Amino acid sequence: MRKEIRIGTRASALALWQAEWVKSELEKKYPAVRATLTKIKTTGDKILDVPLAKVGGKGLFVKEIEEAMLAAEIDIAVHSMKDVPTFFPDGLHLSCITEREDVRDALLSRNKVKFNDLPRGANIGTSSLRRQAQIMSLRPDFVIHQLRGNVGTRLQKLKEGKFDAIILAAAGVKRLGLAENVTEYLSPELSLPAIGQGALGIECRIDDRELNDMISFFNHADSRTCVMGERALLRRLEGGCQVPIACYGQVKDGNLHLTGLVGSVDGKRIIKDAIVGEPDKAEKLGVILAEALLKKGADVILREVYGNNTDFSGNNLLEN
Repeated sequence: MRKEIRIGTRASALALWQAEWVKSELEKKYPAVRATLTKIKTTGDKILDVPLAKVGGKGLFVKEIEEAMLAAEIDIAVHSMKDVPTFFPDGLHLSCITEREDVRDALLSRNKVKFNDLPRGANIGTSSLRRQAQIMSLRPDFVIHQLRGNVGTRLQKLKEGKFDAIILAAAGVKRLGLAENVTEYLSPELSLPAIGQGALGIECRIDDRELNDMISFFNHADSRTCVMGERALLRRLEGGCQVPIACYGQVKDGNLHLTGLVGSVDGKRIIKDAIVGEPDKAEKLGVILAEALLKKGADVILREVYGNNTDFSGNNLLEN
């Protein structure tokens, strides 16, 4: 068994918390192994003055980390699953998905004012078009402002009075021990979560069989089932950060329940549907749900973003 495992991670406080947790669990499981962290600055970390939707491309928070893994500079990478593209470079794969934290979005507001009580014209900070679309569909009077930066930076801007409220992923707030700042957790019915929100993914080289076996204990069956179903929907819709797409899976009573959504950025059009099926058909269910959304009009919204010539004919359907 190897004596050292090099973990690649972004350098934000949340990313380091996640990587440190993986490091701790590895060393607990394998006392003779030393795990080390390698901090890597990604494109998404470098460009903070432009909305993610305008930066373009996929893998803004993982590309440089994957390049380091392919160059054998690191052994594994720890990612927030909501940042991970649905396709991987040759030679790499998603080896593990950990047990999910809270999947919900969290509202943090000045003076602890809840969502329904926020005043007309309230200034809301978020970097997510998914959140923006769903919030605007309920409260078109809100004024949405792009909010980039790490959790601490965003929270500080709220405290400085630059926003009436900000919306963050509950998982990140809780992991950083900042839950006391949360005014309200938004139910999935109000704000359907991002694909993979709350789960961590561990990426590894496919041919490193020993290491894949060593880290397999991180896999959480139900979380992996749900996230893989969600990601199949995203892959079928060719989704990225340029369009509001959401999906949330739950394993209940032996079945996988998936709910998916595609919306226009202004929130005036929200296409939503759900499906229930066998957990071992998670990816197929995700594709079927994506097809249902397309048939209900999601294709029109997506073409406005991707271009009118985008083909949603089904060429990306899974074979089984």
